[in-house]
Amino acid sequence: MEEIDCKYFMQCSRSTIVNMKYVLVIGDGMADEPIAALQNKTPLEYLGLPQFDRVCHVLGKAQTVPAGVAPGSDTAILNIFGYDPRTYYTGRSSLEAAGMGVFLSPGEVSLRVNLCAVEDGVILSHNGGNIEGQEAIDLMETLVADPRFAKKAAALALRIHITPTFRHIGVFRCEDENARFTLTPPHDVLGDPISKHMPQGALCEALSELMHISHEVLDQHPINVQRRAEGKLPANMIWPWAEARAAQLPSFTQKYGKSGAVISAVPLLHGIAGLAGLDVIMV
Repeated sequence: MEEIDCKYFMQCSRSTIVNMKYVLVIGDGMADEPIAALQNKTPLEYLGLPQFDRVCHVLGKAQTVPAGVAPGSDTAILNIFGYDPRTYYTGRSSLEAAGMGVFLSPGEVSLRVNLCAVEDGVILSHNGGNIEGQEAIDLMETLVADPRFAKKAAALALRIHITPTFRHIGVFRCEDENARFTLTPPHDVLGDPISKHMPQGALCEALSELMHISHEVLDQHPINVQRRAEGKLPANMIWPWAEARAAQLPSFTQKYGKSGAVISAVPLLHGIAGLAGLDVIMV
């Protein structure tokens, strides 16, 4: 890496700094937790990163999530981009949906739909043993084509947008703007009986029934039979969560007089960028 004299930036005139281009690097989740094998240090504390240190030679603090708002990548990044989540946040899944080209209409609710691994009534993996690619697509296509599942989904006007990952997007109609859902993130309850964490609130019975049907359809699917034979976890149940209404963001350029692009491999970031009118550069 070419040597950079950071003092240069401190010596620039204000007018020069105002007209500079900025690169904002968001280390989402980078802080991590202390690890015993690393002498009870976090990974960042343990690593030797001299060039990283040079770039960060001026240090400060910022509160990336407003007080009273649940912390997460979604609320934090909205806030970092200048969109107060207390005003603009409607839920995570609508942002991810937008990142996949799925935009909600008024009266619609989006869901994240994970393929999970559930054995003996206990959730073992929030990502179906890290299933991806054609296996994930084939399982979901089998599920949505199943007559029992299709009938229940049609009653909710539910459509599922299938991706080549464990995470899919569901969209259904719920005209009642005051309807409240209690849907648990699957990664928060690994090792727990699923009976303790089924949907609560609006449409809970219909969503729970779709989950149970999915397990009946997928548990002995040839792909999951093969995965078990290979010592892998099955992807044998859908888990809806992160409900959200349609999200709208004012143009970043009109709001701040700046243009820009977002480089990321994460659909959440693609969605925020697209809704804000920023360019999206795929990784």
